[in-house]
Amino acid sequence: MNDAQEIRRKRLLYQSGHRGTKESDLLLGAFASAHVHSFTPEQLDRYEAILDESDPDLFDWLTLRHEPPAEKMTDVLRLLLDFRYQRPS
Repeated sequence: MNDAQEIRRKRLLYQSGHRGTKESDLLLGAFASAHVHSFTPEQLDRYEAILDESDPDLFDWLTLRHEPPAEKMTDVLRLLLDFRYQRPS
């Protein structure tokens, strides 16, 4: 992995845990910690696009209040939807 990719991964990890709402911070931070290190550059692109979504929209998708639009449904969003947060012990 090159330095640019490592910096990008660290930036995405930080952004995931600092969204602005505690719920999003916890869920996206835990998801990113579990998966960002293994994402391909293309998957990082798709994850970055997810982070560009608003917190209310993301929260509605993740809590199944609303189904994500078909054009947003990617392998990374499916992985996020299947992710189960486990509180640290």
